Amino acid sequence: MVATTSHSSPAWWKESVVYQIYPASFNSTGSGSEPGWGDVKGITAKLDYLKALGADVVWSSPIYKSPQVDMGYDISDYENIDPKFGSLEDVDELIRELKKRDMKLMMDFVANHTSDQHQWFIDSRSSRENSRRDWYIWQPAKYDADGTRQPPNNWSMMLGEAHSAWTWDEKTQEYYLSLFTSEQPDLNWRNTEVRKAIHNVLRFWLDRGVSGFRMDVINLISKVEGYPDAQIVDPNVKYQPGFKHFANGPHMNDYLREMNDEVLSKYDTITVGEMPFVRDHDEIMKVVGTDRKELNMIFIFDIVDIDNGTFRMDLREWKPKDIKNIVSRYQKLMEERDGWNSIFVENHDNPRSISRYCDDSEKFRELSAKMLCLMQTTLSGTLYVYQGEEIGMRNLRSEIGPEEYKDIETVNYWQKMNDLYPGDTDKLAYARKVIQTKARDHARTPVQWTDGPNSGFCAPDTKPWMMVNTDYQTVNAAAQEKARKDGDLSPLQFWTRALANRKENKDVLVYGKYELLDSSDKSSIFAYKRMSDSRAFITVLNFSHEHVEWTLPESIKLEKWVAGNYPGDGANVATVGKITLKPWEGVLGMVKS
Repeated sequence: MVATTSHSSPAWWKESVVYQIYPASFNSTGSGSEPGWGDVKGITAKLDYLKALGADVVWSSPIYKSPQVDMGYDISDYENIDPKFGSLEDVDELIRELKKRDMKLMMDFVANHTSDQHQWFIDSRSSRENSRRDWYIWQPAKYDADGTRQPPNNWSMMLGEAHSAWTWDEKTQEYYLSLFTSEQPDLNWRNTEVRKAIHNVLRFWLDRGVSGFRMDVINLISKVEGYPDAQIVDPNVKYQPGFKHFANGPHMNDYLREMNDEVLSKYDTITVGEMPFVRDHDEIMKVVGTDRKELNMIFIFDIVDIDNGTFRMDLREWKPKDIKNIVSRYQKLMEERDGWNSIFVENHDNPRSISRYCDDSEKFRELSAKMLCLMQTTLSGTLYVYQGEEIGMRNLRSEIGPEEYKDIETVNYWQKMNDLYPGDTDKLAYARKVIQTKARDHARTPVQWTDGPNSGFCAPDTKPWMMVNTDYQTVNAAAQEKARKDGDLSPLQFWTRALANRKENKDVLVYGKYELLDSSDKSSIFAYKRMSDSRAFITVLNFSHEHVEWTLPESIKLEKWVAGNYPGDGANVATVGKITLKPWEGVLGMVKS
């Protein structure tokens, strides 16, 4: 018997549609200090577009002052804006304009690490006696049998798997932990003063009018004491993934509860934690359970890790059953144990969803975009839409070489493969395939607004910081805003309608119960029912290139199909017995009460 929970209790942050902006690539007005970069005023200029789409909350990736080694996730000043993006006054204007439209701002907050140019770290590395020495994680060297200096353990760097997660500091003769890059030292959350400083930063932004935070890798803030070696999973490399020793560490929940008690609970906030490497249901519920008072929700990465091998920059085959099983598992988990989901298939750290899960060819690109929209808008949880997802943006085309990629993870991976396999055409061809499939760069190309120069992202005579994808003349927002003669909806129009439908039917689509209708591992069909006490819908999706027959369960008394990604909104699909779905077809049906 399922216990009664508050899963269906209304809250604004449960019903909200959050639109993620990668500010460097969203829209440039030229008001920042760096030509060809997006800026805060560029976000403000597009608020009417976002409002019309159906967005309620704008989440911006970091715009804080930063050397931009890792695109702003290396913060040198938490309480100032990088000149590339504008000024604090620009952010104040953005908040005012959002409020005029009954919208909110969510900031990306990086609390696991800072830039090595942050004053805290400058002080910490100045001497072993400095009062902020213990604000970061310092350890002495180890020495091998030959007397050669070695890092404290064998953990690999997360954005450079060939490198140690520890960086040697020549001046003070110790290593500091830097899980992402050498320029991003990890904060020592065991230090009470560090936690107080983080709390003060949160207050600074909440008092300024921000409504919440996406918390970057927040589950890495507590490391296992003693920093033991990681298990050797790849004997061919020196450094190994150490996440078992630094993800969901022994004091993480204590730190999150303290953050909530001291700061977050005193404001009406939306909070979502980025928590990679977490699969255990009990560990997840310790953070998002209603009674826990830690975070509203987390990003669960099973879907975006679906093709990961030993490392993220590997390729593993996956099947439609994997998506079906992952979604169903977490829909039921949150419903039965009183937690809350985040719904997403794209963000700035992953390739484009239609290129990854469907078919981004000219024939099927729009159908794929609309099918994924249909899935996401009919699942329970707070919905996150990534910039350009609503127009079906796809990965960089295969003819674009590695030299055009900018992300530090991609650059490090390509260098690693060339160092390991110089001149090996097969290995380097595989590496190019990995980059074309998995690189974070794919989500970071400028948003394609028009078919004009630079796709309307920045001035025609300005070179964008990163190349615009080569398909912008046919894939752009301006073209998709126009009505089509055959009545078929563009991805943008489909998303707009689907978000409106989600809000109109929130009792079912946001808060309703979930039931998987076909658990077969062999079927490419993902079908489920969403229901409130008085109403129900079913969603049926075909994750394949084939025409597929599927039998509607006898218990489903379908009234009509109300939406579909092919022209006609499912008018040609039967409403009883066997139905046939075309390649990448999805339909939404209303069930008779």
